Amino acid sequence: MDDPRAEARIEIPARAGVPEHGRVPKYYAVKIRLLPLLEELGPGAALPSQRELADRFGVSRETLRQALHELALEGRLRTGRGSRTVVAGPKLVQPFALASYTEGMREAGVRPSRLLVTLERLPAGEQLAADLRIGHREPVFHLERLLLADGERVGLESSYLPAHRLPETLDGFDPGRSLYAFLREELGIALAEAEERIETVLATPREALLIGTNPALPMLLVHRVSYDTEGGPVERMRALFRGDRFSFETRLASV
Repeated sequence: MDDPRAEARIEIPARAGVPEHGRVPKYYAVKIRLLPLLEELGPGAALPSQRELADRFGVSRETLRQALHELALEGRLRTGRGSRTVVAGPKLVQPFALASYTEGMREAGVRPSRLLVTLERLPAGEQLAADLRIGHREPVFHLERLLLADGERVGLESSYLPAHRLPETLDGFDPGRSLYAFLREELGIALAEAEERIETVLATPREALLIGTNPALPMLLVHRVSYDTEGGPVERMRALFRGDRFSFETRLASV
């Protein structure tokens, strides 16, 4: 007769990554043993060779590579100069706030910058027109820029703005500066609120090439529609951030 307690035990969640039966995959055991080594070495330090690590832990190089791959996906390891695997620094923290990437990174003590990829004027499709509350095929500006943190490529940002609210050719706008600062300081457009959604995705081959990352690396995708003080849509934004380099935070309070 089946033991009903056996089925109940299966439903008990794992604690600290180790299931109740105590058996873990070899690669996971190696991963756990690597963590103190990463702590000891510190950010920017190169790991010993795969052969040396495999010998140290008594596992195959295939098992070791699986452990290293998972640590890289978590943002604990990265590829340094000469294709050496090095210990990554802490993730960049971007606040959930009505602020630009530039402002968020400066608050974190990181030097932000941007590289222009695309600046074009084009007709709005149906969904974009609905989001910006303009007519179908009315002109919008599309601004696409690479996001850098201390010179490292970490994301890709696309902004769509109604053309009727901006200068004819966006004269005077420096693509390397904050778009929100330009709207506020040069055009007198103050942002008051936004709707934002975040999800995990894989980058397209084009996006991965621009950001300089592995297409298999999970990315954080942020969708945002920003509104001015009168409730009018100002921007629809789509920003892609490297999942191994970014995290997002907010502060909650009881109501």
